[in-house]
Amino acid sequence: MINRVVLVGRLTKDPELKYTQSGIAVTRFTLAVNRTFASQSGEREADFINCVTWRKQAENTANFLRKGSLAGIEGRIQTSSFDGQDGKRVFMTEVVADSVQFLEPRSANAERSGAAYGGAPQNEQPYYQNQQPNQQYQQPAQQNYTRTDNDPFSTSSGPIEVSDDDLPF
Repeated sequence: MINRVVLVGRLTKDPELKYTQSGIAVTRFTLAVNRTFASQSGEREADFINCVTWRKQAENTANFLRKGSLAGIEGRIQTSSFDGQDGKRVFMTEVVADSVQFLEPRSANAERSGAAYGGAPQNEQPYYQNQQPNQQYQQPAQQNYTRTDNDPFSTSSGPIEVSDDDLPF
């Protein structure tokens, strides 16, 4: 049987770090993951996925991620149930993250929020929507390099020909 989950999304709020009675760190947070398609009205929707990390990974997540941080999660889906205060059965589904990758520098979240330590976002759009994906790549200006006697290609006056037999793969 296989139960593996890989997610990339943004935290909807600051992670909550708690400790069990035996002193084990546990952090819970919700990850907003954009769907790859738009709804019939043309709007992009997101799924809000509950995640949990344990031990050192939990402490790192709580210390380095904040609301809006971009994170990659690898783990497994876990379901559980318990009796609620009203006596009804409550079912829960969450991702138990074995690995949490911090996918942007710490300063990127502060720049988006407009403050060094938290604060409300100035612009509600994700930072990557402001970039222009169709922008043409411009080649840097040509630079003159001096050739040395140790350069095996210094006598080459044109393209180097390589046959398929020369390649290691």
